[in-house]
Amino acid sequence: MPILGLAPSSNPTYPVHFDIEKVIRPNILSLHPYRCARDDYQEGILLDANENALGHSVKGESEPGESGVLDLDLHRYPDPTQIEIKKRIVEFRRLQGTEQIFLGVGSDEVIDLLMRVCVAPGKEKIMITPPTYGMYAVSAQVNDVGIVKVPLAVEDGSFQLRLPEMKKAIDEDETVKLIFLCSPGNPTGTLIPVKDIVELLEYPTFKGIVVVDEAYIDFAGESSSAVQLVSKYANICVSQTLSKSFGLAAIRLGVAIAQPPLIQVLNNTKAPYNISTPTAYVALSALSPSSLKFMHSNVSELISSRSSLLSALSSLKTLGLGDSIGGNHANFIMIPVLNRSTGKPDNERSEKVYTSLAEHKGVVVRFRGREYGCAGCLRITVGTKEENAALIEKLREALQEI
Repeated sequence: MPILGLAPSSNPTYPVHFDIEKVIRPNILSLHPYRCARDDYQEGILLDANENALGHSVKGESEPGESGVLDLDLHRYPDPTQIEIKKRIVEFRRLQGTEQIFLGVGSDEVIDLLMRVCVAPGKEKIMITPPTYGMYAVSAQVNDVGIVKVPLAVEDGSFQLRLPEMKKAIDEDETVKLIFLCSPGNPTGTLIPVKDIVELLEYPTFKGIVVVDEAYIDFAGESSSAVQLVSKYANICVSQTLSKSFGLAAIRLGVAIAQPPLIQVLNNTKAPYNISTPTAYVALSALSPSSLKFMHSNVSELISSRSSLLSALSSLKTLGLGDSIGGNHANFIMIPVLNRSTGKPDNERSEKVYTSLAEHKGVVVRFRGREYGCAGCLRITVGTKEENAALIEKLREALQEI
């Protein structure tokens, strides 16, 4: 069954063992997407969408000479295609065209939508590699989708794929439709080598899609991104976001990058106006040349601060703080709190330090000690220089007290 809205292609799919029409659920392939008013016309006297012709009712004014969100046509439904944003992403990520891009309400919509279009509830499964981002499992449960877990190799804090075990699990369960990889990992901050991703893409027993979640990729270097694989492989989808390196968590804009057939299916299935006008307004500005230059400057500063923070934390070893684990390729670090008698990671002490910092010292980090391979660990976001200095001071106090 052809994908609605997608022109037929004479180009062969690679890898040859992959057929997207066998991955997408039949009810999704046959879906006729909702056609909204702005799909047809976006200019003129617009009397087609039952909008409020008198405009929005928010009382407020921008400062003189400034154009703010309230100056937008908020009484109109937003652009359902957001082509201008996609054009800027194409240039930024060096893609072939806007047909390779889907925009979602954060990466979480991308994750959820991929499950809904690919994985039959109650029958099929996804694969995850703990420790990893928790929303994969949450979304799977919401969608009544099974989960196959193949933990990462955690020895010496490596947090790398156990490829032989993943292939074995694939061989034993043909119902696995999606493999979710987080690179750099959350909470590990560790990159997955592109060659390992390729090995999964080319594994002939796996007929599904490899989803690479790259929320933190700009802190690791563009050459590390799996986006470079999209032009060749039809069975990969790369998820990115404006929340981290762009510092725009509040606008909730996620990006899926894949070959046109999968992108068309996602567009056919999404809500008609999923990207709001205020979100689009901010995103378009963030992807302008001047804003991209500023983003890269901020990323460089955070990478430098990450190194400084790691160095400062090493001064607390005598108080029972271990060496950081994982790859340190994101805007956070993972570091274990140790038992001062045994020198081993100590969840009880770590959680007490975490609570003391948050409730008595005004510094909030994340306790991750119950994640696989992360015993005793605190996940600490790289802050401003002032915030990092305060963290070191307060963490020293907490470690001395507990």
